Amino acid sequence: MFDLIVVGGGPGGGDGAEKAAKAGFKTLLIEKNALGGICLNEGCIPSKTFLYSAKLYSHALHGEQFGVTCGSVAFNMKTVVERKNKIVQTLRKSSESSKKRLGIDVVKGKASFLPKKGDIFQVQVGSDVFEGKRIMIATGSEAIRPPLPGADQDFVMTNREILEVQSVPGKLVVIGGGVIGLELANFFVEVGSKVTVIELLLQIAGPLDNELRQILQKDLEKKGITFKLRSKVTSIGNHTVTYETEGQGAPETVDADVVLMSVGRRPNTKDIGLEKLNVQVERGAVVNDDRGRTNIPGVWAAGDVNGKCMLAHKASREAAVCIADMAGKHDRMRLETVPSVIYTHPEVASVGLKDEDAEAQGFDIAVAKMPFTFSGRFWAETGSGERSLCKVVIDKSTRRILGVHMAGLYSSEIIAIAVPIIENELRVEDVEELVFPHPTVGELIKETIVSSGL
Repeated sequence: MFDLIVVGGGPGGGDGAEKAAKAGFKTLLIEKNALGGICLNEGCIPSKTFLYSAKLYSHALHGEQFGVTCGSVAFNMKTVVERKNKIVQTLRKSSESSKKRLGIDVVKGKASFLPKKGDIFQVQVGSDVFEGKRIMIATGSEAIRPPLPGADQDFVMTNREILEVQSVPGKLVVIGGGVIGLELANFFVEVGSKVTVIELLLQIAGPLDNELRQILQKDLEKKGITFKLRSKVTSIGNHTVTYETEGQGAPETVDADVVLMSVGRRPNTKDIGLEKLNVQVERGAVVNDDRGRTNIPGVWAAGDVNGKCMLAHKASREAAVCIADMAGKHDRMRLETVPSVIYTHPEVASVGLKDEDAEAQGFDIAVAKMPFTFSGRFWAETGSGERSLCKVVIDKSTRRILGVHMAGLYSSEIIAIAVPIIENELRVEDVEELVFPHPTVGELIKETIVSSGL
């Protein structure tokens, strides 16, 4: 008998299990593949190892302006993949050791929920049935593979398969201009691929701030990526992709050594027995509230499985909220304060409200903007006035900071400074009292806020 059974060992389930164990719950963690979930094994961490290798390669090729000249520079994809695998294995072992140290029982296999036995939940894995007082569903998500003609060919890959390629494709077609597609498109164009991104919508990068989007797209185009917007893929042939662009009549075809299918992800809710518990599911996602509770008492959900803001750090935070609720503590999930990052070059990052969203909510706003070129550190490490922006949305009446949006060097790290500003509803005068180290690119947040004149 367990106090809590967690199904799914990714950032939500894994972190949730550890927090539950620390809270004194006898905890069982069930994972069908490897601990760490998609983020560690097939997503966040592997893609960042790739992008860092591309950054080093680019620096080696273009170091003359910094006084660094290299001789023969080559990129070895096989070595990059081997390094990625070693990092993943190291972090996976660390996760396993952490669970063991906390006394968490870990079972590998596909879980299936069974009808309750009185007040007790039952979960089956193979021929074994485990019983628990509570359940946390953290089964994550999977890449969507639309039923396109030809999509079942070996050269058509999701993020899982493309992170194992042993050579740089000459021509890569990315279907989908969202976060995953853009990051991998950025990587492959920097290491030598000819990249085409086909996006159904009018714009790339989903709900990103429009000014940041323009900076990102122009920089990626400068690197050599071709964007086909308002375009729908109709079929995949023998190393070709055929698509139709809205308003342009006849279909067009582009060659592809590899096709990356990156059109989004769906929650993993099928064939796990949720109907046997009568857990509410809408549009394929588990429905839960801001405390992680589902419609069934004793059942919580965290992470991608609820279809909200599919980010690893959101899943981890959501799991913490679930455990707090189980322990009788007051906590809630605040999606509006979850930061988002696209790890392209340049990086873009956001937290809080965009200007149009703030206005739609009735705020009378001021928008302060400052390019990264106001930072001496930025100049020292780029040597150029490349496109960049720090943008802050402020409520005029209260002087409260509503949103921070950035495109440029270290944005993924700097945005962490903005999170407590948004979370704690700091005002302009509160930020003015903070001391930022100099010279850093991060001090631009303060400088931008001060420049608002509020």
